[in-house]
Amino acid sequence: MAKMLAVVGPTASGKSALAVELAKRNSGEVVSCDSMQLYKRMNIGTAKPTEEEMDGIAHHLIDFLEPGVEYSVSDYVADAEKCLEELKSRGVLPVFCGGTGLYIDSFLSGIEFSDFENNPDIRKRLENEYETSGIGGIYERLKNADPDAAESIDIHNAKRLIRALEVYETTGITITEWNRRSKLNAKKKDCLIIGLDYEDRQTLYDRIDKRCDIMLEMGLLEETKQLFDEGILATKTASQAIAYKEFLPYFDGSDSLENCIETLKRNSRRYAKRQLTWFRRNSDIKWIFRDNKSYDEIINEAQKLVDEYLSEETNG
Repeated sequence: MAKMLAVVGPTASGKSALAVELAKRNSGEVVSCDSMQLYKRMNIGTAKPTEEEMDGIAHHLIDFLEPGVEYSVSDYVADAEKCLEELKSRGVLPVFCGGTGLYIDSFLSGIEFSDFENNPDIRKRLENEYETSGIGGIYERLKNADPDAAESIDIHNAKRLIRALEVYETTGITITEWNRRSKLNAKKKDCLIIGLDYEDRQTLYDRIDKRCDIMLEMGLLEETKQLFDEGILATKTASQAIAYKEFLPYFDGSDSLENCIETLKRNSRRYAKRQLTWFRRNSDIKWIFRDNKSYDEIINEAQKLVDEYLSEETNG
């Protein structure tokens, strides 16, 4: 079975830099598992790695979709599978990197997503209901039809709630049952998953606040204004993206820039907390806590894990 690495963790934990360094040391290339970095022109707000940060290492599954194009977890798994096969054919070690837990977990679990005919009429009706009345009615119907799905999906994630109810209304089978059936034939992938975090949560939050300030210095407001003027931020996909939606009240004159910046920092911290809650459920992750460690110490600790993991195949 082919070996691969994954570097996961909350926003601003240093995943991208570690993934690049591990790729350099182990003849690898980076494969993104970030649900927003795949969109073109959404660069600063998604913390998409720059050419300098990539440091000559090829990156895959970033910057290839037009903003507003819908892209599901099953789309990601299919594209990641193709990418994995291509890297394997060249003898390259895949280094997955990102903070979208649903993407990386779905890919590594080996779940084969069941195909069924989508119903555009049902999707459109649910989207119109959301636009006019909010998510409340959709959430309640999903709660009655599929309480497990309603409990596991963030009530603010309209896209996933609508999708879950669309599946049920289209097929008569809940998305929870679809997922259960898919897992029956799942073939879990062999992967070393390294997680980055801080034992002192405030240190992470301070890093997040600083990253937000740096993004603003890099031109986040101008990038957001461009997306706003193009109408991109009105799409369902972009409107869910942290670092853009927070400035909409500023552009429409309903709030001050200072308040929007504080909202950005608060939402980013909350997002990091949700990411950690997700990743903590995975007992396979090998955590590296960055508190009081130099960058070289972090890299060496990670490389030691990689050496042990890759040697298993040789020794076996």
